[in-house]
Amino acid sequence: MADSNLAQNTLALHAGYEYDSQRTLSVPIYQSSAYNFKNSDQAGARFALAELGNIYSRLTNPTNDVLAKRLADVEGGAFGVVTSSGSSALFYAFVNLAQAGDNIVYANKIYGGTQTLLVHTLKRFGIEARVFDVDNIASLEQVIDSQTKVIFFESLSNPQISIPDIDSIVAIAKQHKIATICDNTVATPFLFRPFEFGIDISVHSCTKYINGNGSALGGAIIERHGLNELLKDNPRYGAFNTPDPSYHGLVYASLPYPIFSIRLITEWLRNIGASLSPHNAWLHLQGLETLGLRIHRHSQSALEIARFLESHPRVRKVEYPALESSPYYANLKKYFKEVLSSGLLSFEVESFEAAKKICDNLKLYSITANIGDSKSLVIHPASTTHSQLSEQELISAGISPSSIRLSIGLESVKDLIDDLANALQQS
Repeated sequence: MADSNLAQNTLALHAGYEYDSQRTLSVPIYQSSAYNFKNSDQAGARFALAELGNIYSRLTNPTNDVLAKRLADVEGGAFGVVTSSGSSALFYAFVNLAQAGDNIVYANKIYGGTQTLLVHTLKRFGIEARVFDVDNIASLEQVIDSQTKVIFFESLSNPQISIPDIDSIVAIAKQHKIATICDNTVATPFLFRPFEFGIDISVHSCTKYINGNGSALGGAIIERHGLNELLKDNPRYGAFNTPDPSYHGLVYASLPYPIFSIRLITEWLRNIGASLSPHNAWLHLQGLETLGLRIHRHSQSALEIARFLESHPRVRKVEYPALESSPYYANLKKYFKEVLSSGLLSFEVESFEAAKKICDNLKLYSITANIGDSKSLVIHPASTTHSQLSEQELISAGISPSSIRLSIGLESVKDLIDDLANALQQS
């Protein structure tokens, strides 16, 4: 089911599943590593990509396929691929477009783990990372050259909760015929629809809001309709337009399929194998069914808490785009479906030590390196999730040593505010 006329909440419950032979209402968990071909001709056709279908669960799996199709439909994309984690999804999306000698341009306000992947890990593969300032889009043009293969940013950054000038980024990317990748994990498709603003590829950590209860790792990569036209005959993307010796000289651009996603499967899942387990895919499907409801509750509670923190004498600064005082409020109204900005927020207090004490004194918020759970979470980024960044990188990323990140869950908002008030008083 991929009816574009259906609402997102409906697609989150029904898309991608037409029932198996047993007519099970819940998507089955196809716990199989491999598949029985009808005959040798079918086996050969699938290996040659003349016919699409299951070969081995490192590449595709029926449960995983439902999740990938459902996520693509909910986000309005053409095709989805799921992976074992959000980090593997980002890695595969990057290396599917860039190789040794190329560079990737990234926004300064992104998750610390992603910055480490870009700046340090990909460097070992010969891929250079170049940063631009999301609050100064003119800086983007200054770092682009003929070897730039990706412009990367987050729709809602973690933990700065910033929203970039997406129209300007996309316009520059189109001018240079460069693919844009947006991490839409924090906003989710229910708050922000990347493809409606010309973004080429959306990436998610399913571990976060899609799952919703911290029970499973997972990642997803979704490409927009019409992405083939950007990649075909584009000198930036030789891997799609020259023969692949590992596939008997196949040229991906000649295929009648979404070639970005097909190469993800045949090149990266096949050879590196960071595949999602079907059981984890099933867990993410359960979470996706209620995502539309949950993200509204997370957002509404987070806004109340942000307003409380903004008025507290011990709080120096609150980062939450749905506050009218936020420098990103105008971008929120421009790009997001509603004036809601997820359950993620951050705030600053007077010192590094005070921030850690507040985290320790909270009772309902678990100190956890995750976001998007049904339970509320807290962490001190400078000493944990972003501790690999240098002092200068922290400043560039807009993270203070005294910042605290909150992921607001589904508890009573009054209880959550009371807990924060007590922790602030005791610290």
